[in-house]
Amino acid sequence: MNLHLHSSVTKLIENIEITGSKSESNRALLLQALYPALHIENISNSDDSEVMQKGLKILNGEVDIHHAGTAMRFLTTFFATQEGREVVLTGSQRMKERPIRILVDALKQLNASIEYTDNDGYPPLKIVGKNLSANKVTMAANVSSQYISSILLSAPFLQNGIILELEGKITSVPYINMTLGLLSQIGVTSTFEGNVIKVEPIADIEKAKTIVVESDWSSASYFYSIIALCDVGSTIKLSSYKKDSLQGDSVLTEIYKDFGVATTFEDNTISITKERAVARDTSIQIDLSNAPDIAQTIAVTSFGLGIACDLSGLHTLKIKETDRLEALKAELGKLGAEIEVTDKELHLKPSDYINPDIAIDTYNDHRMAMAFAPLALKTSIIINDAEVVSKSYPDFWNDMKKLHFNLKEL
Repeated sequence: MNLHLHSSVTKLIENIEITGSKSESNRALLLQALYPALHIENISNSDDSEVMQKGLKILNGEVDIHHAGTAMRFLTTFFATQEGREVVLTGSQRMKERPIRILVDALKQLNASIEYTDNDGYPPLKIVGKNLSANKVTMAANVSSQYISSILLSAPFLQNGIILELEGKITSVPYINMTLGLLSQIGVTSTFEGNVIKVEPIADIEKAKTIVVESDWSSASYFYSIIALCDVGSTIKLSSYKKDSLQGDSVLTEIYKDFGVATTFEDNTISITKERAVARDTSIQIDLSNAPDIAQTIAVTSFGLGIACDLSGLHTLKIKETDRLEALKAELGKLGAEIEVTDKELHLKPSDYINPDIAIDTYNDHRMAMAFAPLALKTSIIINDAEVVSKSYPDFWNDMKKLHFNLKEL
């Protein structure tokens, strides 16, 4: 499904409810599989979370997680710790191109039984679950936080817990803290001092516990972009969000101040308001090491406003659903942007024109579709394979209609 988008709206005042965070939901679902007394509310309705739920229930045989990178990483450790279960963990063609050696090598330090069935270092994986008694793992610190969280989530289920030593500069710390925060909610004791994380074992949770999943901050980013591109005075209220969020992408509240957007918390709702116009000579400079998933949104917002931006700390984007840096370069370039990327940085020059009616390719990447959609406030735009948003935010296009965006299926 390709969608043609445009909007004549300049000022918005609307309310939107966003489903639970995919990142939090998938962590909570894995913990629930380990500790069935755990109850979860506000689970994400994303494809990734549905795949995660189905995968956790498979005892033996093939587990196909399609495009869900989080599920691939988290389930690798989960199945390695499940004595008596034997699976082949696989996914889409793109998933088979995404490296997983770092996680597999770490698990083999615990004597896990994992083999590559096709290409060395890549899925599919044949995993034979074992009772893992070893508890010391050393791992590079500058890798995707999902590798680290994968081990931490299953750590309390292990006989002796985990002592995880990270070598080098740690990236995506907020996602690690999210994982440790959820462990704490179910009664797991952990410490994170310097580059060493310790997680104590826990055979079972003492009594039934409930985790309420916060709405997804990554999904909120697209509405921050919309408000940034609207006139001063525009407001969107989003629910349900916490001021003391576990999610790294909550840094949006600070980043978008540079785009003239203010955030107000009230109960479980945030109001995001365009308070001031942004000068054309503004230049945005941000290190996104701890929040790389919002890089696409920020780059597109900057382009929509015609201002320059320099983004760094983006090394993990090369192995996402697509090579997001090259995808941004290609699609923004079609729109008329002057943009350069390296393996970990993006540099966008200021501009004063956006080519209309350009078809944006989405590369099986949900964030490409949603990050570019706000540009419909500035020009008519086509989003190819628009249904890809179901990976994390199935209601996205319906919510865009609530904001008076005109959508026509091509």
